[in-house]
Amino acid sequence: MKTYFVTGGMGFIGSNFILYMLKKYPDIRIINYDKLTYAGNLENLNCIENNPNYSFIQGDICNKNLLEKVFTENNIDYVVNFAAESHVDRSIENPEIFIETNILGTSMLLNTARKFWEKKNSWRAGVKYIQISTDEVYGSLGETGYFTETTPLNPHSPYSASKASADLLVYSYWNTYKMPINITRCSNNYGPYQFPEKLIPLAISNCIKQNKVPIYGDGLNIRDWLYVEDHCNAIDMVITNGKLGEVYNIGGHNEKTNLQIVNMIIAFLNENYDKRISKELIEYVEDRKGHDKRYGIDANKIKKELGWYPKTNFESGINKTIWWYLGNQEWINNIISSRVKCKFEYLG
Repeated sequence: MKTYFVTGGMGFIGSNFILYMLKKYPDIRIINYDKLTYAGNLENLNCIENNPNYSFIQGDICNKNLLEKVFTENNIDYVVNFAAESHVDRSIENPEIFIETNILGTSMLLNTARKFWEKKNSWRAGVKYIQISTDEVYGSLGETGYFTETTPLNPHSPYSASKASADLLVYSYWNTYKMPINITRCSNNYGPYQFPEKLIPLAISNCIKQNKVPIYGDGLNIRDWLYVEDHCNAIDMVITNGKLGEVYNIGGHNEKTNLQIVNMIIAFLNENYDKRISKELIEYVEDRKGHDKRYGIDANKIKKELGWYPKTNFESGINKTIWWYLGNQEWINNIISSRVKCKFEYLG
């Protein structure tokens, strides 16, 4: 039975990954390790808390002693590192925590895995470290072109700089020690369990409550959107068949402006939920500092090498996502009520 050590598994993508993997593979074991900061939510995985192949440990990836205890007591085969401070606006206000978690925490994970996996300059068979990164490490694109795996890193925010630093650290362990690693860089995800200060769940939640939906600047910043389950499928394929030491971009080829996204949500809710929901709820606010204009992923490498393709087109994916949030308003309210001190704002 393979054992996956998933860090940050109570967050949006991490929890979806755990649900995806346990549904697909009945013969694996998952240890979910999460600090439970504002974006980690125990409710995300209530449905599997009694699964004998699943366990949860509350812990910080900067905690060397606890990490070593976990590795000592468990035969870890894969480390899948989702754990990260990931909200751009928060990184602008308080960059120190991003440096600590995203860089120092990654270093702690790498050192711990190396200590338990490396024996006399060779590595235990079948182990791998997977770093879950972001397309934001590449910076910003103009009107044309796409990010490839060879695009120079050019981060524009403390968040993306900390993720780029972590990527370089992971890659250095491949070059220096031949540690078995892969790095994945994904475009914007959407789907169930996303923390409601991100664009899509915030827009849905605010529309339902007849609150204003804030949009930065002119709303024409462009992102490539990928349904979270397709991302989980890609990560699984990289773990299983990814060539050691390689970076894989994961994207949906669903480029939309932020304004297009909000308009689609409003139109759907107006037709299917409440006729009072209209474009009048849109409120343009001062643009974010260093706001990248466009991201676009070239995912040809993972398609050619591993045979991965996104299965969910944006129209069906956004419809499924809106229906999920409509059916789980208690989940949203519980998060908001338990984090009354959080500053909820669009992070696009």
